[in-house]
Amino acid sequence: MSKLRVLQFITPAGFYGAERWVLAMANNINHDDVICDLAVTRESPDQDLSVAEYYPRDHGQQVHYLDMHGRFDFRVVGKLCKVIRENQIDVIHTHGYKSDILGLLAAKRAGIACVSTPHGFSGDVGFKLATFIRIGTHMLRYFDQVVPLSEELMEDMKRFKVPESKTSFIRNGVDLTEIDAALANLPEDKGPNTDSRIIGFIGQMIPRKGIPDLIEVFDQLYQQEPDLRLQLLGDGSQRQELERQAKTLSSVNAVEFLGFRSDRLALLSKFSLFVMTSSLEGIPRCMMEAMAVGVPVVAYDIPGVDQLVEHGKTGLLAPFGDKAALAACCKQVLGDTELAAILSRNAREMVNVRYSAARMANEYEDLFRKLTGKAKETPSHQTDAN
Repeated sequence: MSKLRVLQFITPAGFYGAERWVLAMANNINHDDVICDLAVTRESPDQDLSVAEYYPRDHGQQVHYLDMHGRFDFRVVGKLCKVIRENQIDVIHTHGYKSDILGLLAAKRAGIACVSTPHGFSGDVGFKLATFIRIGTHMLRYFDQVVPLSEELMEDMKRFKVPESKTSFIRNGVDLTEIDAALANLPEDKGPNTDSRIIGFIGQMIPRKGIPDLIEVFDQLYQQEPDLRLQLLGDGSQRQELERQAKTLSSVNAVEFLGFRSDRLALLSKFSLFVMTSSLEGIPRCMMEAMAVGVPVVAYDIPGVDQLVEHGKTGLLAPFGDKAALAACCKQVLGDTELAAILSRNAREMVNVRYSAARMANEYEDLFRKLTGKAKETPSHQTDAN
């Protein structure tokens, strides 16, 4: 059998959905058949490189650090080519507009296959960043294959004029082995706190996440139920603005900004409710993790989220921007323990069946082999067709 050598390439912006996706892929790829290295750019002294620190080094997998001067440095292309050449990489797999631009140029120069997985596109950004994002989306049409995380992003590929023959859809997956191992190591009292119930969110604090709506809705709930707390895990450009918003509300002492936390799964397991108020998502990994942990979810009804939440079965949905409806959904779940248990049980079962990272990794391996011509000599792994 011919061993496949894959290089995941990301320019880390924190430790959020895309970065955790890369880890899930590395943890679940078939290590007997595939060596999956990671390349990350090192751009500033305070950059969060958690994805590289947590990346598994067993099974011959390596992490390659590429120093970048400033926010964008085309000299990284040459450094990538060196990594590709020295490690006999067969395919480079990129994540995000910056890695798309640099990774595509390196792949073309090195003569290897290139695959991009778009995780979503930020809106409401400055002119310079918007320009780079436009360049990145333009470059997608030159990849060998583009594999968006959601059906909505698949539609975006048509808008970006990516040929249909170059697009594939592989359903996102969450690392259930990591989650189950983390939950098994928690103290016996794991589970929601009965003294003070926690509404929570995990993710980037950026405009498209809609966190001002969540804070406002929480304040309304808090005025009726002062035992509630709101925990916000993550960081981002909007954090200071959100902290200022919270200080103007009566619930200020019940709102906790916890920043990035390596113990996010332990904290998540204490949530009574996970709420997402995004305007734009792929298929949100943080929501999948909440479902896998067994936390009921409430969210705005947007593309991507609607792939995970079937209203009344795996969670509750409110029309986008309808804060009164969102508050009503939260009250319904918080006030009905039987409903919360049913939603949680259905959601975990749905994630198990449809969104396991092992199934996702097998489908990517098949795609990589098709692109590189390195077919397996033994029968392919069985993948879940659902």
